[in-house]
Amino acid sequence: MKFIIIGLGNFGSSLAEKLTRMGHEVIGADNKLEKVESMKDKVTHAVCLDCKNQDSIKNLPLRNTDVVVVSIGEDEGANLLTTALLKKMGVPRLISRSVSPIHETILEAMEVTEIVRPEEETAERWARKLTTEGMIDSYELTDKYSIVEVRVPEKFAGKTIGEVGFNRDYNVIVLTILKNVKERNILGLFRKPAKPVIEGVATAQTMLYEGDVMVLYGHNDRISELLKE
Repeated sequence: MKFIIIGLGNFGSSLAEKLTRMGHEVIGADNKLEKVESMKDKVTHAVCLDCKNQDSIKNLPLRNTDVVVVSIGEDEGANLLTTALLKKMGVPRLISRSVSPIHETILEAMEVTEIVRPEEETAERWARKLTTEGMIDSYELTDKYSIVEVRVPEKFAGKTIGEVGFNRDYNVIVLTILKNVKERNILGLFRKPAKPVIEGVATAQTMLYEGDVMVLYGHNDRISELLKE
């Protein structure tokens, strides 16, 4: 996959490095030359540019990139302006960082559906979310075992947990199912994404529906195997 990370502070640089080590093509951009210099040997390309300038942003290969992450944290205005420019340009997948509740509300009003909260989420978790099909979040318990939130794939929709055979065939346990429920923010707009509501402890008879989220526990390799098939 191809990524552009705009803003090479602590979170942005860490995410860029992790994605690069995972074998992905990563372009890191920042308006501070010293940050760019520190990353030039750690990512595919590192460029110094002012992303608040539309002409500068146009020099990035936006159309040939899978994901653009705006990780600017020091300047909320720069973050919002950069996000707005990228939104206008129609990048394939846009993720932006929030630094305060009001900032997050503004991003939601701009219809940015994926928002990073570095104070709550690590670069490691986001690297896995961005590179694993259907994954929403993950919690590493050890270097081998994790609890992950994954969208129900189309192939499982309309089947029960027992019919899929998570435990039998993959040695993976479905802990619970999350249903998405829409709620409004302080501006009266529906939050995107919708708020997940826990359905209780999953059983073999629990039905899976497209759009629901499964909470899985198991070995990282077996979870990856399950999601790839």
